[in-house]
Amino acid sequence: MRVPLPALLGGSALLLLLLRWRRRRALWRKVAEAQERQELSLVRMEAAARRFREQNPSVKAASILSLPLPELSRKLRDGSLPLDHVFYAYVGKALQIAIETNCITEFLQESETQLRRAKLMEKQGLLYGVPVSIKDSIDCQGHDSTLGFIKNLNKPAAEDSVVVQVLKRQGAIPFVKTNVPQSLISYDCKNLIFGQTRNPLMFTRTPGGSSGGEGALVGGGGSILGIGTDVGGSLRFPAAFCGICAIKPTGKRLSKRGVMAGVVGQKAVAAAVGPLAKDVESLALCLRALLSEDMFSLDSTVPPLPFNEEVYSSTKPLRIGYYETDFFTMPSPAMRRAVRETKQLLEEAGHTLVPFELTNVEYVMFNYCVRGMFSDGGSSFVRKFKGEMEKGGSGLFFWLAKAPHWLKTLLSWISKPFVPRFSSIIRSMKENTVDEVWSLHHEIEDFCHQFIAQWKQLNLDVMLCPMLGPALGIGYPAKLSVAVSYTMLYNALDFPAGVVPVTLVTDEDEEQLKGYKGYYQDWWDRTLAKAFRGSVGMPVAVQCVALPWQEELCLRFMKEVETLSLKKNSFF
Repeated sequence: MRVPLPALLGGSALLLLLLRWRRRRALWRKVAEAQERQELSLVRMEAAARRFREQNPSVKAASILSLPLPELSRKLRDGSLPLDHVFYAYVGKALQIAIETNCITEFLQESETQLRRAKLMEKQGLLYGVPVSIKDSIDCQGHDSTLGFIKNLNKPAAEDSVVVQVLKRQGAIPFVKTNVPQSLISYDCKNLIFGQTRNPLMFTRTPGGSSGGEGALVGGGGSILGIGTDVGGSLRFPAAFCGICAIKPTGKRLSKRGVMAGVVGQKAVAAAVGPLAKDVESLALCLRALLSEDMFSLDSTVPPLPFNEEVYSSTKPLRIGYYETDFFTMPSPAMRRAVRETKQLLEEAGHTLVPFELTNVEYVMFNYCVRGMFSDGGSSFVRKFKGEMEKGGSGLFFWLAKAPHWLKTLLSWISKPFVPRFSSIIRSMKENTVDEVWSLHHEIEDFCHQFIAQWKQLNLDVMLCPMLGPALGIGYPAKLSVAVSYTMLYNALDFPAGVVPVTLVTDEDEEQLKGYKGYYQDWWDRTLAKAFRGSVGMPVAVQCVALPWQEELCLRFMKEVETLSLKKNSFF
C-alpha cells in the first residue's frame, strides 16, 4: 500500500518537531540541574558561615573585611589573624553579595579542606590564607568552565589552570567561581544558565563583562582578590563599572593554560589573564605572587620575568601622554572630566603631561579588532552556539557571522550612506583567505611599531586615557558593541592597561549629558547617551597604559593616580 507523499512529509516534519522538543527539554533539564547546584552552593556557604559564627561569636567579621589585602596577608602570615576567621568572614560576605547581585555560580567546597591543610603548611606564600574568587572560564579541577554555554555543563576540568595552581602554591584559597556572559564576547554579564548579574552599586546597572561576576563580587566586598580575563576590556569594564581596580597585563605575562577563550585561535586581538581588587597595592601583591618560579616552571611559554620591585617603588617624576577622546566613541561628560582632573592632579604633583594625538581608531576597530577576531567570517564563533537555546549578548555578531557572503556584501553597500559604522562591521565580518589573514597580522604589527615610535618620539613613560563609564544600564552592552574602542585598542596593541576609579558622576555631568550627540550621530550614539543617563553617584575611572612587558610601571602609574585621587576625594 502506497503512503501519499504529503503524509510522509507531514510525518517527517512531526518527527523533526518531536526531536527538537526532546532536545530542548534535555537542555532545560541540564539548566535546571545547574541552577539547583548553584542554589545548593549558596546553601552550603550559608551553613558554613553560620556554623563558624555560632562557634566563634566574638569574631568581628566587619573589622576583617575592612583590611586591605597587603595588611590582611601580613596578619595571616605572622599569625596575628587566624586563617579560618578570614575565610569565613569572606564566605559570609560573598553569600550576601551573591544574593544581591547573582555573581557566584559555584562554591568550591574543597576550599574548606584546603583551609585545613593551609594551617599545616610550613612554607607560607605571599597569598597565604587569602580567599580568592575565580572567573567561570578559568579551570578549577572538578568544576565546569561553562562560558555560559549549556553544552559545557557537566564537563568538569581535569586539572587546575596554571594560574590557579600558582595561587594555591602561594597559599591562596580559591573559594568561588563567578558568572560570565554567554561566549565571553560581551561586556554585560548574562547567560541562560545562571541569569543576569547586577552591579552591586546600582542593581539596574550592568557590572560589566566578561569578568562581570568578579567585578560585582569584588566591588561589593565579597572577595578581596579576583582573577579574570580580558580580550577587549573584560577586566577593565567590570572594574570601572563597579568602582574597583584591575590590570590587563601584556598577553603572555601570565599563563593562559587552562583558561577558556571566547574565540579560540585568533591572534589579532591579544587576550590576557589579570587580577581585580579594591586598590592598586593589592594588584601589585597579586602579580608579585604570580610572577614566580612556579609560574615559569608550570608554563615555559611565559617569559621568566619576576616582578620588578625597583620600577614599581620608584618615585621619579613621570612623563605622561594623555588624550580625552579617541574620536570614535564620544566620552561622556564625566569621562572627559575624569581625565582632565587627573591630568591636573598629576601636573600639580610634578609630573609632565604631554598631549598624544590618537588617529585612525575607526580603522583599528573595524579592520584590526572585528576583522581580526572574526577572520574566518565568524564560522568558529557560530559553531560555539550550535545546540544552544540563546545567543546572549552577542546577537549582532552571531547574526552577521551566520549571514551568507552575498548578503553581507549587499547589506554593507546599502547601509554605507546611512549607517557607515554598521556597514564597516558587516564588511569586517567577511571570510578571509590565509594570505589575507597573514597580511592583516603583518599590518597590525606595523601599526604597533608606529604607535610605539610615536610614543618614544614624545619620550613618554606611560599614558593617561579615558575609560568608558559610568556603568551602562543592564542590556545596553548588547546594543553597543561599538563602544569598546577605549579598551580594545590596547588588546590590539597588546599593551598593559589598568583602570583606577577617580571620581563620581555629578549632577552637572548629568545636565551636560543632555547635549551628548556622539561623533556619528547614529543609532549607536543615541543609544549610548540613553545608557549613560541616571548615573549620579556612580564611579568613573581612567585608564593607565604602559608599553609591553612594563606592568610594574603601569602599576606604579596607577598607584600615583589612586593616591592623588584619594587625597582629593573621599568617595572610597
